[in-house]
Amino acid sequence: MAKTTAPLVINGKPLPSMSEINREIAPFQKADTRRSVWQLINTLVPYVGLWVLMVYTLQISYLLTVVLAFIAALFLVRVFIFFHDCGHNSFFPSTRLNRMVGFWLGVLVFTPGEQWWHSHSIHHATSGNLDKRGVGDVTTLTLEEFYDRHWLQRLGYRFFRNPLVMFILGPIFMFVIMHRLPLPNYGKRQTRSVWLTNLAMLGLAVGISLIIGWQAYLMIQLPLIFFAGSMGIFLFYVQHQFEDTYWERQENWNYVAAGLLGASYFKLPKILDWFTGSIGYHHIHHLSPRIPNYYLAECQRNSPIMQQWARVITIPDSIKTVRLKVWDEPRKKLVGIPRVKVERRLGEPLVKKTLEKAELES
Repeated sequence: MAKTTAPLVINGKPLPSMSEINREIAPFQKADTRRSVWQLINTLVPYVGLWVLMVYTLQISYLLTVVLAFIAALFLVRVFIFFHDCGHNSFFPSTRLNRMVGFWLGVLVFTPGEQWWHSHSIHHATSGNLDKRGVGDVTTLTLEEFYDRHWLQRLGYRFFRNPLVMFILGPIFMFVIMHRLPLPNYGKRQTRSVWLTNLAMLGLAVGISLIIGWQAYLMIQLPLIFFAGSMGIFLFYVQHQFEDTYWERQENWNYVAAGLLGASYFKLPKILDWFTGSIGYHHIHHLSPRIPNYYLAECQRNSPIMQQWARVITIPDSIKTVRLKVWDEPRKKLVGIPRVKVERRLGEPLVKKTLEKAELES
């Protein structure tokens, strides 16, 4: 992992070094088996209970079933955070236990462990690096790159970044379709992970369908994975896609800056913080993936550096981020796509000028 060693000054303040940060967060870099087991119990037991309740409500009102599916989806988001921690080897002290439990949690959240953990580790190593985009992150173009694309590519990018596509169609496409496919660029371990997860998911679906019927299974499972997927994708989006986030070219990229400035502190009410496994403390998580979800809030409270540097995003702030589409490299801001005036000069390439008071398109 490349790390820029030159000191950085941000808004007149020197960026802390990783050694300074470690002195404050090191006490939280340990897994506690009892706490992890209790988290599994207080999450999976009500999740299964809601599944049973949804089966019975199918005979009463499907609307009630869908409402319960939304509640169950909150528990499933929490399950995904445990799965995520297993991939970082931070949920249990034992690597073997993290892999075993993580595999079955992956089955519940429709995600192959080894494949997703591999791409997610690349995301951690390259987050905020403009020259290493494309793996485990939200596809983001610079403003210049966007206008250099063919009009069809620009249209495709606008389509992808549309909130209805990203947060409504995206969850079904990602969790139901893409995670089922072992792509050619996967290694043997990642490919095996996809097939084993698919087989386990199929076995679980067949088993449940034999008890309640395949129609009932789909009527419950599809809205459940849709709600959970939408919430999960939105969480992941907000954690890095905000106006003053961090992107730099490889020669200037800094690991500490990518964590402190490029990952948000999504400040949520306590109940939502519980359901999201405290993943809102994403600045801490990126600087130290070894910290389990149940120590992130405590780490924030006890670290002056985290309190000073956290890029706080509130729920109203998070809604506003969906209009942001491209990275304005000279201004170092994530912005909407501005309207431009296009001029063609004789003997020169196409010149694009951003209107000074252009309205940002949604």
